[in-house]
Amino acid sequence: MKLKGHTAIITGAASGIGAQSAIRLAIEGADLVLIDLNSCSKTIDSIQAVRPEATVMECLGDIRDPEFVKAAVARASDSFGELHILVNNAGTCGRLGIDNTPLEIWDRDMDTNVKAAFLFMQAVVYPHMVEQNYGRIINISSISGLNGGVTSGDGANGRSGPAYAASKGAVIALTKWAAKELGVFDITCNSVAPGATETGITSGVPYDVSQQAIKRMGTTADIAEAVLYFALPESGYTTGQVLKVDGGYSFG
Repeated sequence: MKLKGHTAIITGAASGIGAQSAIRLAIEGADLVLIDLNSCSKTIDSIQAVRPEATVMECLGDIRDPEFVKAAVARASDSFGELHILVNNAGTCGRLGIDNTPLEIWDRDMDTNVKAAFLFMQAVVYPHMVEQNYGRIINISSISGLNGGVTSGDGANGRSGPAYAASKGAVIALTKWAAKELGVFDITCNSVAPGATETGITSGVPYDVSQQAIKRMGTTADIAEAVLYFALPESGYTTGQVLKVDGGYSFG
């Protein structure tokens, strides 16, 4: 129970990596604020199944809306007091090429993946984490943000699109910027970069894992373990890092 007494805010908590990360942090003692556009009832049921005494709050709304973000963070602060952990996980992924990606898909991916992370960091860090002189920020990026887009077995149509790759690269840059700015307050900021992982975003898209060292798709549990490490107090000397969890898809 290394996170007993800690409160974690997780975006995109209704399913996938967000849901599994919430469950993993709850097992270690954290109380949860679950943020999503969709109901988090399944995640709440799963948390209560493994830790019935956990306190869980659900906040439903559009994470791209600054007013919703401010209201959700204020509600969390009113209910829990100190806010210790922020996991920016929610994301969208277009898969069209640069020639035919419509502007609305570009804006959607950039706003959901980058703008929302910035808004939550801004709202949670100031004044909450700064005033308590402690915080753990974990931003879920992607291998696509490092290599320009993971290519699936479906060729060009399966590759993560330009907005997704650009947005995840921006998340990594934002992570490093914040790490340099916030270390003086004992606030760490790190990123987990999944490779091909079984989530809603990859559903129905074939991935050739034969070139990986570990020849399988990743699971949400694989990613949640990396999130847990960065959320722990013991990770306090690690900041500005990008942890690839990709089965050995990329090295260096």
